[in-house]
Amino acid sequence: MTEIRIPEDLWRGIDEGVIAAWLYEDGDEVEKDSVVATLMIEKTQIDIEAPATGTLRILKMAETPVIPGNIIGEIV
Repeated sequence: MTEIRIPEDLWRGIDEGVIAAWLYEDGDEVEKDSVVATLMIEKTQIDIEAPATGTLRILKMAETPVIPGNIIGEIV
């Protein structure tokens, strides 16, 4: 299992962002480095890539507020 985390190096002085959308459904097969979700931070959209190849397990739904380091999904 590999965790999908919100990168900690994206923000400086920003408390939280929001998962804008998941581009795959829970249970879909994904390839390493494919964009699996988008994150909104202060009107900036950031792509979140799969850290491994496998089955996506979504742990935090779209429109959920997140902070740096949050685990939002897993690849199993």
